[in-house]
Amino acid sequence: MDQGRATHLTTANGGSGVVVGGGGSVGVQIQQSRRLPDFLQSVNLKYVKLGYHYLISNLLTLCFVPLILVTLIETSQMELEDIRQLWLHLQYNLVSVVICSAFLVFGLTVYIMTRPKPVYLVDYSCYKPPDHLKAPSHSFMEHSRLTGDFDDSSLEFQRKILERSGLGDETYVPEAMHAIPPEPTMAAARDEAEKVMFGALDKLFSNCSVKPKDIGILVVNCSLFNPTPSLSAMIVNKYKLRGNIRSFNLGGMGCSAGVIAVDLAKDLLQVHRNTNAVVVSTENITQNWYFGNKKSMLIPNCLFRVGGAAVLLSNKSVDRRRAKYKLVHVVRTHRGADDKAFRCVYQEQDDNGKTGVSLSKELMAIAGGTLKTNITTLGPLVLPISEQLLFFATLLVKKLFNADVKPYIPDFKLAFDHFCIHAGGRAVIDELEKNLQLLPIHVEASRMTLHRFGNTSSSSIWYELAYIEAKGRMRKGNRVWQIAFGSGFKCNSAVWQALRNVRPSHNGPWEDSIHNYPVKTLSE
Repeated sequence: MDQGRATHLTTANGGSGVVVGGGGSVGVQIQQSRRLPDFLQSVNLKYVKLGYHYLISNLLTLCFVPLILVTLIETSQMELEDIRQLWLHLQYNLVSVVICSAFLVFGLTVYIMTRPKPVYLVDYSCYKPPDHLKAPSHSFMEHSRLTGDFDDSSLEFQRKILERSGLGDETYVPEAMHAIPPEPTMAAARDEAEKVMFGALDKLFSNCSVKPKDIGILVVNCSLFNPTPSLSAMIVNKYKLRGNIRSFNLGGMGCSAGVIAVDLAKDLLQVHRNTNAVVVSTENITQNWYFGNKKSMLIPNCLFRVGGAAVLLSNKSVDRRRAKYKLVHVVRTHRGADDKAFRCVYQEQDDNGKTGVSLSKELMAIAGGTLKTNITTLGPLVLPISEQLLFFATLLVKKLFNADVKPYIPDFKLAFDHFCIHAGGRAVIDELEKNLQLLPIHVEASRMTLHRFGNTSSSSIWYELAYIEAKGRMRKGNRVWQIAFGSGFKCNSAVWQALRNVRPSHNGPWEDSIHNYPVKTLSE
């Protein structure tokens, strides 16, 4: 640890402390002060690293500048006769000039015709449920007790999970779960889906001044509720979308399906010119509440809450001026071929025939392995060349010399300005903060979203992006990394670049509460 640098540590019981690194023994001899200073200890190495990063990242430019200067000097010293001789030389080699020009024009044409069309994020909106759906911890526990479905051991287990979850007292559960006894009917589930999806879409259309008839592509993702007609058909019917709309309904793909939906919309926008696409990400709780006593299936009850988001994408060049972001990369990782990964988040019935989603004990280890694969693919696309060279060098030394060298962890803070880590739970955020060597401010949006809205599944990354905007932190050119995990098991990443200084949209989810955040959580 560098001298004078403070590191935040999270204790096993959720407490915290600060450890300050020292640069030598406590008993320093007086005569040592007469020596020259130890520059390795006194120089702040982060500035050395930043200088190295700047040098390597701009190496090509630094090499070309002297070449351009030499060319300019030589050109300025040429006389009129030298220029005339050069022109005559080109005239006598007209065929070569024509052929080179033709190849150049052909290459530029092919590049322009085949390059990917830019995809712009015009705007998005997050659904904010009404206040009467709030479920404070004490109300949640009292309601669970009154249903009569849970024994004392299960109630105590849920209480402990809630205490450690990172959720606050202002998260929301659906209307049907407030009733005693609960009413998990098909009608209630449809009602929840309609209120969430239509609530988000109404705000989106209003903020963007877009007519529903202007939408050419619709992608809806909801993992656990897939009625007939589909959720996408419900939206088509509600807003009377046009008859040739290309609509898709993604089901069973877990909390990372929001990025998958964006990726599908992106691919469709490469084919269909001058088109608007809407992505709706949500989850439905009403019919997926677990009323049994199996511990591994009780955890989702404590974490998942009502939420949803609607996103407007466009490939129209005219929309660049009003768009918030440009999509840079999407990287998807799927480990479904591995049996343990496939079953680590699994919907099933318990011994009493009650349906729920079971989370295995290997979940965090599997998530870590999937994340490693995802960032290994993403790294070369986003990391500066300086970080890639350092990573490659340590890997080479380890492989060739069998040296006991710790693998170099690339500094993703050099690639991204903001991080939207799926608010799946406090443990997930803690692990990513630790393994990616992030600062507390980098995971603030994820922690506060978990505290305020709970785990809203695939839409959580949009509540996090809205938090960053509401705090006024998004500047033109900033890069955002959205990363989500989901059943299957999958890890998906989306990278966006801000096209302007982004201000929060009207009626955002944080509009009336951003002044209260950040708040202290168990991890701080």
